Amino acid sequence: MTDQGLAVFTTAIGHCGIAWGDRGVVGVCLPGRSAESTRAAVRKQCPEAVETEPPQHIAHAMDEIVALLRGERLDLTDIELDLEGMPEFHRKVYEVARAIPPGKTLTYGEVAARIGMPGSAQAVGQALGHNPIPIIVPCHRVLAAGGKMGGFSAPGGVDTKRRILVIEGARPDEPTLF
Repeated sequence: MTDQGLAVFTTAIGHCGIAWGDRGVVGVCLPGRSAESTRAAVRKQCPEAVETEPPQHIAHAMDEIVALLRGERLDLTDIELDLEGMPEFHRKVYEVARAIPPGKTLTYGEVAARIGMPGSAQAVGQALGHNPIPIIVPCHRVLAAGGKMGGFSAPGGVDTKRRILVIEGARPDEPTLF
């Protein structure tokens, strides 16, 4: 078991939370109604995390998330993640999602095809619905068939998904596949 830390920080869309361990980021929470609700969400996701000053690499990750959410085109692929214990299928889905650049999208079916499992779009959706590291693993860039929003399990649901896509320069009603 590794020690875990957590921090809550302000972004253009509200207070986000981040949790980390020795091997990288283990969780990110999108804004709730307040800093306190975001903090509670991080603690629920990572109950062993203790609020503390983030190490330099985590402070850098927070700065990049803040910059992305104010409209800078960053892909966040330099942020180290700790995906230990996650199913291999989820890891593959998250790897494809991380490769989607800001302002671009893929459908669940296209992600399924890219991991070599065409026909598993629903399973891709379930994996992304369990994504513990939204924004860094940009599940908001994955849409339903025909470019429809589909679901989004973060606070604010589809409205938050659409808002982040617009900030990134995507046109949610006109898919911009890459």
